[in-house]
Amino acid sequence: MDLEYGKFSDASKKGSWKTALLFAYQSLGVVYGDLSTSPLYVYKSTFAEDIQHSESNEEIFGVLSFVFWTLTLVPLFKYVFVVLRADDNREGGTFALYSLICRHANVSLLPNRQVADEAVSTYKLEHPPEKRSSSRVKVYLEKHKVLHTALLILVLLGTCMVIGDGVLTPAISVFSAVSGLELSMSKEHHQYAVIPITCFILVCLFALQHYGTHRVGFLFAPIVLTWLLCISALGLYNMIHWNPHVYQALSPYYMFKFLKKTKKGGWMSLGGILLCITGSEAMFADLGHFSYAAIQTAFTFLVYPALILAYMGQAAYLSQHHHTSYHISFYVSVPDSVRWPVLVIAILASVVGSQAIISGTFSIINQSQSLSCFPRVKVIHTSDKIHGQIYIPEINWVLMILCITVTIGFRDTKHMGNASGLAVMTVMLVTTCLMSLVIILCWNKPPAVALSFLLFFGSIELLYFSASLTKFTEGAWLPILLALFLMTIMFVWHYATIKKYEFDLHNKVSLEWLLALGPSLGVARTPGIGLVFTDLTSGIPANFSRFVTNLPAYHHILVFVCVKSVPVPFVPPAERYLVGRVGPAAHRSYRCIVRYGYRDVHQDIDSFETELVARLADFIRYDWHRTQHTSPYAEDDASHSNESSSERRLAVIGTVAFSGTRGYGIEESVEPASVSIGFSTVESVTDVIEMQAMGAGAVERRVRFAIDDDDSESDVQTKMYVQLEEELRDLMTAQEAGTAFILGHTHVEAKQGSSILKRLAINFGYNFLRRNCRGPDVALKVPPVSLLEVGMVYVV
Repeated sequence: MDLEYGKFSDASKKGSWKTALLFAYQSLGVVYGDLSTSPLYVYKSTFAEDIQHSESNEEIFGVLSFVFWTLTLVPLFKYVFVVLRADDNREGGTFALYSLICRHANVSLLPNRQVADEAVSTYKLEHPPEKRSSSRVKVYLEKHKVLHTALLILVLLGTCMVIGDGVLTPAISVFSAVSGLELSMSKEHHQYAVIPITCFILVCLFALQHYGTHRVGFLFAPIVLTWLLCISALGLYNMIHWNPHVYQALSPYYMFKFLKKTKKGGWMSLGGILLCITGSEAMFADLGHFSYAAIQTAFTFLVYPALILAYMGQAAYLSQHHHTSYHISFYVSVPDSVRWPVLVIAILASVVGSQAIISGTFSIINQSQSLSCFPRVKVIHTSDKIHGQIYIPEINWVLMILCITVTIGFRDTKHMGNASGLAVMTVMLVTTCLMSLVIILCWNKPPAVALSFLLFFGSIELLYFSASLTKFTEGAWLPILLALFLMTIMFVWHYATIKKYEFDLHNKVSLEWLLALGPSLGVARTPGIGLVFTDLTSGIPANFSRFVTNLPAYHHILVFVCVKSVPVPFVPPAERYLVGRVGPAAHRSYRCIVRYGYRDVHQDIDSFETELVARLADFIRYDWHRTQHTSPYAEDDASHSNESSSERRLAVIGTVAFSGTRGYGIEESVEPASVSIGFSTVESVTDVIEMQAMGAGAVERRVRFAIDDDDSESDVQTKMYVQLEEELRDLMTAQEAGTAFILGHTHVEAKQGSSILKRLAINFGYNFLRRNCRGPDVALKVPPVSLLEVGMVYVV
């Protein structure tokens, strides 16, 4: 669980204005680095080719008017006042919206879903749908399976464009900052200096990623704050010194005047203007690190005014300078006396903005991997204290190579801006579409409200998107190519994962087969714990039957482990483990479902093994106590052998206060309590959620109980206690003997008669990705000495 997240949540509830201001200050370095550096390249990209700066100033004033209203309508009105409210347990981003939609409508394509997942506290619906009548939109979405796939493709498109932005933003930000050298060097020399310096900075930036940002993160906010104050001061200076009446250009009249004069050229130049809102999506994506009030305060009272002043100051300067010796750029409006300090601050700010988008790229790829939409990659957590700071080596070096390639290949702000603009606008369009569904499905608003939101903001973004598409041959082809490549990889991986799960589901083995294994068939039980990893939440996986067939022995303690993702950002530690028996108690076989949210940190194998054994011990205590005390559900040992009884009941053992209030651990000091028998006190109170078999008629029972010392004196209790001690002793002895991790080593083939497209996707695409990405043992951090792999051929 995110420790910092919990602290932010508590702080936001206190409503302290001092705390809100502190978080607003900290958010500057994480959220607004990219957005605050956009003045470096907006005017330069806008006036690159399609329009010219004339004596009448109609072009520069029209561009200023467009910039002002675009910043006002999209980041301020759309994101700050609407989208930020669509948080998923205070988490934001594309996957947060998708998660919300999947919880309010049955449109998820994730496998191994369970009724028990809906009992997770973070799964709660803030606006439960009315039971009398369901929304027509919801019914229509749930009825047509093709729309489920279309929704996933839309989410993947937004995800791919965010990754594409992770390639383009560092390149254009650092290049634009370094390009200020052209005013201090001759034209013959600066072209040989800007590219190498930019590439050197990018290499250093990516090379330092594995150290994490927590060591220098405290510098980010002061750098961005200094930069915002710098561009505000420059803007005020230029307005007062060159054109105090430039504020009149904020009138929408100048937009129409601009389009009337420039016509098609003006429309095409919108591809440069839209760069003023690059980084707006970060406000929503980074919502989990800060409170809503902090991000809203920082943007409304500091970032937004600073950006407006910066753009007005540049327009004021350019309105009095029509024949500059250099192309229009940010640095021409900077006085010579402060140009070098501004250049240094700009470079530092661009590095901070680039760092934010790189970290965001790591985060969204990790989320995609959690939802089975991306090949397995190695995720390294660079900070033990701050959640969410991760480093992915493979992705880091690929991003670096692509960034340097873009810088050397394009060599100018125009092409980089065209590419970046298309990526940014596509992400915003995806957010607008998903937000419209959230308004209907999650907020229960009338469809007319969602349609109004979609038409108003969608029309604005489509206008900019269409202008970006006209630049296809001038750089905009790059994000489209990257998106198609990444979407192909992600969709093939997700499709094959679903097919593998369906194969497992149809080929699982019955419980009777497992119970029949024994010495009479030449099958032995060896000391230790065997953890059989599977995607199934019920039944015996086929890879285990293949394992026993080839090696007629299995461990004394057998645990079928399913590590699965739930469409929530976090699963509280007290609710992570869903534990049950497989067969009778004497068989010593269990099922453990380990649930993670899409932003959860997966445990290291040592802590996972220790935690798993502790949870098994808790479950054993609970199960024996329930057998004794929970009439009419008490079962004797013989009833445990019944398959339906054994497979239908799984329990989540968590912590509650004695008063009955649930306490989910966020702070490190909170430890889940377990059921204890034989303790000298009765202060252990356990909240147990029992989930019966999956299906439409699944039933949830919540049982709360306390342990009474007087009952332990009975003969039945004594006998039960002996059996309990014996099972716990077997578990501890097996743990000391060692743990083996049994994983499937799979090869997937398409069925005979499958279409050419399916054969290409499965036989070549998926198998190529599987061979060249991290194996499940690396993803689960299994030590090689404890690994047992079972070869399986999946014919899907």
